[in-house]
Order: sequence, then C-alpha cells, then structure tokens
Amino acid sequence: MSTLPDDPTQNPAALQPQDDSLTPRIRVSLILTFIGLFIFAVGAKPDLFGWDRSPVVGFVQIIVLLIGLAWICAGGYLGLHALWWGLERTIVGDIGSRLVATGFVFSVFAGLADIFGMGSHSFPQIPYFGPWQAAGVLIGQGIIALGFLMMIPFRQK
Repeated sequence: MSTLPDDPTQNPAALQPQDDSLTPRIRVSLILTFIGLFIFAVGAKPDLFGWDRSPVVGFVQIIVLLIGLAWICAGGYLGLHALWWGLERTIVGDIGSRLVATGFVFSVFAGLADIFGMGSHSFPQIPYFGPWQAAGVLIGQGIIALGFLMMIPFRQK
C-alpha cells in the first residue's frame, strides 16, 4: 500500500483548489454590491452620467438612491455572511447584521421624510431633499458601515 506524502509539491491533487460554494456566493455578492453602487451613483449624482434633468433632488432621484443603497446592503450582507461559512456566528456578528438593516431603515425614513409627512415640505408640495434629510441618510449609512464592520469574522478556523 502506498501513501501520498503531505508535501503539496509531491501530490498534484493537493495543488487543486477545493470546490466549495463559498466562491460563487462571494462573486454574487460583489456583483450585487457593484450594481448597487452604480444605481446609488445614478441616484446621488445623475449629472455624472449626463442624466440630470432637474436642478433639485426630486422624488425619483431619492428613490433611485435608496434602491442602490438597498442593493449595496444586500450584496454586502451576502458577502460578509459567506465569510462565516463553516463557522458559528458570534453575537457581535448577529448584532452587526441587524445594524445593517436598522441603518437602511433609518436612511429610508430620513430620505423620504417629506413623503411620509415628517419633513419640512409636506406631501402636497414638491418633495425637497434638504440638509437635514441628507444628514439623516448619512447617519444611516454610518450605522450600515458599523454593522458591516461588526460582521467581519476576525477569528479564523
């Protein structure tokens, strides 16, 4: 009976990567994140693409920005969740995933405050994305970033 040595240079089968489902999950998450980044950029600065039709930030632009942020959150969540493959998630990681969702909800309510009737321009008027709403969306994005940092698995196998 012959046994193969543990040295990878002696064993060509050891040089081939292991087939696991981690790689496709990370690819899908990166694709989702970059699509979301493009949609977010279109919503935040449509004049970068030559698509700006109004001097003010309107309802459609706010919705596009928030849809892009949703795709970024979904892609980031899937990617960081895939890094926990085969490991038990910690409480800090679970809190981080909830912070991502909480930050997104915070951003949605801050961005659509005029639509919900909580902003400075009520619904019959034209929605206005002012400095308070921009600050609220930025705070929500900070909460999302904190959640993503908490989801990183710092301990390896």
